[in-house]
Amino acid sequence: MANILVIGASRGIGREVCRAATSRGHHVRAMSRGGTQPSSAASAEPFKGDALDAGAVAAALDGIDVVVQALGVPVSLDLFTKPVTLFSEATAVLIPEMKNAGVDTLVAVTGFGAGDSNRAINPLQRIPFDLALKRAYDDKSRQEAMIEDSDLDWLCLLYTSDAAD
Repeated sequence: MANILVIGASRGIGREVCRAATSRGHHVRAMSRGGTQPSSAASAEPFKGDALDAGAVAAALDGIDVVVQALGVPVSLDLFTKPVTLFSEATAVLIPEMKNAGVDTLVAVTGFGAGDSNRAINPLQRIPFDLALKRAYDDKSRQEAMIEDSDLDWLCLLYTSDAAD
């Protein structure tokens, strides 16, 4: 069984990854800013830390085989009016810390509209996508490029609302 670090474990996809991995017998370290245990993964090890803090990321990587980066940004007015940099900044911290720790496998959750998949957005989707999500997905595209340029074994998962079906 693998030792998995889930960064962004408190909600959404990160919480679901914790549940799925622990139910299959993996050891999961669930990193979030609040350090709370994901309610759906009672056997996950809660770990309080900020994905932008190199020291916290380094500590969280101790004894880990695989990292799942499942960060999200809250829906707020800031998402529409301010630059989004969480994804690329956290990845800029994570990649060198993974190398320092000897962890070479990264699964990053991005989304449909990031990176190469941006070209697949049809014209009817383009206007609302650009109005609501462009800042976040531009940063997710930067994140994907950083991961692709690293020497890690990686997989970027594109999340869509249909993914759970």
